[in-house]
Amino acid sequence: MSITIKDAAGIAGMREACRLASEVLDYLTPHIAAGVTTKEIDRLAHDYMVNVQGTRSATVGYQPPGYPPYPAALCTSLNHVVCHGIPNEKPLKKGDIMNVDVTVITKDGWYGDNSRMYIIGEGSIAARRLVQVTYEAMWHGIVKVRPGARLGDIGHAIQKFAEGQGYSVVREFCGHGIGQRFHEEPQVLHYGRPGTMEVLEPGMTFTIEPMINAGRREIKDGPEKDGWTIVTKDHSLSAQWEHTVLVTETGYEVLTLSAGSLAPPAFVQPQSSTAAA
Repeated sequence: MSITIKDAAGIAGMREACRLASEVLDYLTPHIAAGVTTKEIDRLAHDYMVNVQGTRSATVGYQPPGYPPYPAALCTSLNHVVCHGIPNEKPLKKGDIMNVDVTVITKDGWYGDNSRMYIIGEGSIAARRLVQVTYEAMWHGIVKVRPGARLGDIGHAIQKFAEGQGYSVVREFCGHGIGQRFHEEPQVLHYGRPGTMEVLEPGMTFTIEPMINAGRREIKDGPEKDGWTIVTKDHSLSAQWEHTVLVTETGYEVLTLSAGSLAPPAFVQPQSSTAAA
């Protein structure tokens, strides 16, 4: 399968879809607190997509080969859950960390995909550091995006930074191309060697979404045996952030930015966080 290069209309469709995906997280943020269940967060997200935005969730009923249909409007991955945590009736408690992953589909069929980390209450020093380092790791990958660069440059930058901070990078899951399909080519690894893999071209859109573990990188199926939930094998904390990025003529544009998005880290040049189309 070849990589889809978006034209001007496709880029406009992606901008809208990704902005809307980020705005779902903006809406959810005030509701994410101790005592709230992830099932309630899921309900709020579904209602906001359908009744306010006019979008729909890409995850409800999503069923890649070998998986059962996914039953919720988003993923909520707590503490040692690496990804694909299914919302449930268990209330959040102070000290939890949680990734909320949202993908919307617009009326025109474009997909916008992003996720954020949330710390419930103050959180431990170790949890806060993991969340911050993971965010910076994502951005170390993002700033490598430009025409002529290679996907291996992104993965190498993420791996070098994360491992340099004493953490490990999950290998089994990666970023992906996205457009009018949820998952397109290319695969975007969060580890690797610079100068390898596909060359980046203007019009490519893909996610960068590293999963970083406080302990070892090995993962396993969760005890729920639901066919989706993945946890760290050593039960260490795991964190993930995700943006969808466009390769522009001169660099990159982060499409999943909205009013409530966390500001880029200090090392990101202000003129680089977005680029003109």
